[in-house]
Amino acid sequence: MKITRVETFAVPPRWLLCRVETDEGLVGWGEPVVEGRAATVRTAVHELAELLVGQDPSRIEDHWQVMTKGSFYRGGPVLSSAVAGLDQALWDIAGKRFGAPVHVLLGGPVRDRVRAYSWVGGDEPAEVADAVAAQVEAGFTAVKMNACGRMNRLATTRDIDDLVGRAAATREVLGPDRDFAVDLHGRFTVANARKVLPHLAPFNPLFAEEPVLPEYTHLLGDLVAGSPVPVATGERLYSRTDALPALQAGIAVLQPDLSHAGGISEVRRIAALAETFDVPVAPHCPLGPVSLAASLQIAFSTPNFLIQEQSIGIHYNQGAEVLDYVADPEVFRFHDGCFLRPTAPGLGVEVDERAVRAADGSAPDWRGPVWRHPDGSFAEW
Repeated sequence: MKITRVETFAVPPRWLLCRVETDEGLVGWGEPVVEGRAATVRTAVHELAELLVGQDPSRIEDHWQVMTKGSFYRGGPVLSSAVAGLDQALWDIAGKRFGAPVHVLLGGPVRDRVRAYSWVGGDEPAEVADAVAAQVEAGFTAVKMNACGRMNRLATTRDIDDLVGRAAATREVLGPDRDFAVDLHGRFTVANARKVLPHLAPFNPLFAEEPVLPEYTHLLGDLVAGSPVPVATGERLYSRTDALPALQAGIAVLQPDLSHAGGISEVRRIAALAETFDVPVAPHCPLGPVSLAASLQIAFSTPNFLIQEQSIGIHYNQGAEVLDYVADPEVFRFHDGCFLRPTAPGLGVEVDERAVRAADGSAPDWRGPVWRHPDGSFAEW
């Protein structure tokens, strides 16, 4: 069997899918994307495809090594995401070739259901409470909320009061038997995170995500040691070597992204590394159907898995939804806030190729917002 063609599709709301075709008719799908840089990653995918066309798709590890280490300049979000999508597609082909889900090829399932959380939005406590109540009604046992929008370098009393108000409203709706996580999006300075996290502790969040930017991972140790709230990070860490300092800093939860951190091949190794630090993984996935399908294959085969992010119905999916590109959405049906184990071969999801081809090129040229403080200075988002 040989790889004959690699195609990419830019689809709404801001996703990039890739299709890897073989001369025996088997096709694999992947999702290589950096949000806001889809066109850049698309170019990288086609550059890497030159290394794959004409090759045996079953040599997944060898292809991963060549794609990641076959040039002088390596790593970073663009190249790692391009590799991730192609790696997902190769695993998809392998599973279809052997008639087994990818998690079976990785050693078999270690659980029968995967707990998921859903996002909630809203700037006011009442809005958050309503959104959380809707997710509870839908059967979810966990949600995640933004900590803030743009943030002052040191939080004001109002900043803290607003965050505490939303956390209190969330906990009141959830009660003692459900969980919520708070995403700080790297918008906090180390000092600011140290100042704010104790105010969240009375509401017992599952974790506080990315309190500081990944370039300040060397400062995480002191922050983690002084935080009464478990600290999570990892969506902007793209390899084992990126993840190692965060694990050494003592984080509580690691969040590799299957579409950014080198795909299934690398994330399974990142998870194994995390296990040696007694740290669970919660794959980051605010993306599309193939990224979610790949994440679930890792979730079902990883002993130290904690919880799965997913973006079905999320408020910022404008113009298209996760299920719009899936031929049979049953695979992503929730059962009491959990995904059941997929049994179809490969990634376990059938991409609606007609819908993907029709949507290609209609995605807006999405970019992240540029935020500024009242004094005109740039604000992290």
